[in-house]
Amino acid sequence: MSTDAGSLTPQDLEFLRRPLHGFLSVAAGPLPPQPRPVWFEATAEGTIQLFTAPDSLKVRRLRRDPRASIVVAAPVGERERWVSVAGRTTVEPDGAHDLCARLAARYWDLDDPARADDLAGMLATEQVRLVIHPETVSRYTN
Repeated sequence: MSTDAGSLTPQDLEFLRRPLHGFLSVAAGPLPPQPRPVWFEATAEGTIQLFTAPDSLKVRRLRRDPRASIVVAAPVGERERWVSVAGRTTVEPDGAHDLCARLAARYWDLDDPARADDLAGMLATEQVRLVIHPETVSRYTN
């Protein structure tokens, strides 16, 4: 395992651009934390972003304490590898629908009418964008 205080490497970004699920934990939650699977995007600036409803429990908790972490692991059948990012999170009012559309295209086959309808439903609801600003990045590659 290695830790690089606050930055994602080019290899991390390449790994995080795959359609993998991340497991998000936010501060101010139950002990022990209870991570939830999420779609996410690693940006060229080295942040991690995701979208959610503005009144979700994670947003309410992040408004009280902005610390969050996400862990992303390689799927079964691949050599063990994971990246963990922890840091301050901001709640951004803009860009959530664009992010939602990009991630849906990454994770789903939008030629499937059911998935296209699912996306249309998601885009019809209010969303905010969560941005994790890395303070600690840990990784393991086998």
